[in-house]
Amino acid sequence: MAKQVKDMLRNLTLILTASLLLSACSGQTVPTTRGSDGSEGFAASFVNIVWRVSTSSSVAPGTLYVFLEEGTLVFASHHGKPAFGMWKYENTVLTMIEEGIPYKVDILKLSKDEFRIRSHNPGEPVEVTLVPADGPPLPK
Repeated sequence: MAKQVKDMLRNLTLILTASLLLSACSGQTVPTTRGSDGSEGFAASFVNIVWRVSTSSSVAPGTLYVFLEEGTLVFASHHGKPAFGMWKYENTVLTMIEEGIPYKVDILKLSKDEFRIRSHNPGEPVEVTLVPADGPPLPK
């Protein structure tokens, strides 16, 4: 199981690297954190980071998400091959597009250590807490 996760992370790293090298910037503005007084805080972004589901109301823990800069969304779990969707952030609204269907997404928390969202899929909204995924160990 650990080998599968390492292989999955390695594949996602390759996809992320290739996408960044081959794509132009999308020009999307993504949210960053702010201090309690409204001042600029540290820049926290969910973009170009491999996130791992830690808890969710319906997504399997361990599932990986990557929001690539140009708008591609990559999902991967140890149960199957990676899947692709799209995402956009316009006018302070995050939208995830899966199989051509757009879903509005509330950003409940965004920090360098946690990205918590609520996706308004058909039926009950789905809450997902994502944390940065551990990368595979570097070769010695």
